Amino acid sequence: MHTPEKAAAAQSVWRDEDATWIFQDPVSQALRETLDQVAPSEAGVLLLGDGGADKDMVARYIHANSPRRNGPFVSVNCGALTENMIHAELFGHAQGAFAGAFDSAPGRLEEAHLGTLFLDEVDDLPLAMQSKLVRVLQEKMLSRMGSQQRIAVDVRVVAASAKSLEQAVALRKFREDLYYLLGVVRLTVPALRQRPGDIIALAEHFIRVWCQRMHYAPVVLNAQAEQKLLEHDWPGNSRELENVIQRTLLLSRGLHIGANDLLLLDGPERVTVFTEPAQEEDSHARAVADLALDEALESLCDVYDSSIEQHVLNALLLKVWQRNRCNQVQTAKQLGISRSVVRARLQRLGQTSLAARNGEHEDSGEVVPHLPAQDAPEEVKDLT
Repeated sequence: MHTPEKAAAAQSVWRDEDATWIFQDPVSQALRETLDQVAPSEAGVLLLGDGGADKDMVARYIHANSPRRNGPFVSVNCGALTENMIHAELFGHAQGAFAGAFDSAPGRLEEAHLGTLFLDEVDDLPLAMQSKLVRVLQEKMLSRMGSQQRIAVDVRVVAASAKSLEQAVALRKFREDLYYLLGVVRLTVPALRQRPGDIIALAEHFIRVWCQRMHYAPVVLNAQAEQKLLEHDWPGNSRELENVIQRTLLLSRGLHIGANDLLLLDGPERVTVFTEPAQEEDSHARAVADLALDEALESLCDVYDSSIEQHVLNALLLKVWQRNRCNQVQTAKQLGISRSVVRARLQRLGQTSLAARNGEHEDSGEVVPHLPAQDAPEEVKDLT
């Protein structure tokens, strides 16, 4: 039965292919009114709030409701990149700019041309990169690492931080001019626990979505289940809630979800799930792996001559790429190089079409199917 309340709830749901936001709580409704004012402009937006407070979803909402909606939305997690990686990742690099740069590659600023660049954890951006970013935003031009050629870029930047950038500016850890460029508009994004009026509506939305995807009959929450959802603190915000709903639908039975059906991770159980291996076990595993590596290198030295280095590098890249289920971002992070270098090397190794096809999934965290292990093709072992 359709009621005015149900109709209003449906209109309060915003969703694109990578994000969902409910604007039913008064706190969310006030945020949406501000976003609808800000989105059509070209102003830089700085999103503040707790870590994991769905700031990336708000950034996508701004992009989707801006004149740049048909352009690219490019996301960069500054905190996930080392200082050596972030220069090439943001600004791109020329061929030969550093060891392993076999081809030139655009950076994320170029990829975001005529669209929106989302800089998450922008407070982790090194000062040298902050200076370069200020220049690019002011001049709308950049030079790739190792090149003098000037390239025009037109991007809108939405940045996010869970820390006080005002304090970082005072401590000279963040440039004041960049702070004002990024924060023409400064918005605090409320965590899910701070907008309780959204929790049940968002849970019902996820139930509808996942029942449809899994071809289930409609399922409803009972009053006890709703109360349990409202009492949870949701440190993982809407993604945690969606995970709970999906898992509950898979493991529960019947057309009604009760409090006992909801599988929430609380207290010690939550900590246990994310606990790192014991240090002693980790050290032992590394010692065993190092011994196996030493033996393998001994064998390779007996077989290969001048091409041994390139053979090892190619094999390492492919193995790490496959172990990361063809995710270039995770591969780059594990190898300590930029994603653009990973992509260029994969193309040189004959993985061009697959690398390009998988690239669209990387930033969303979507996992592509695992590929069987394979050796580097003989004809591309020597890339020099």
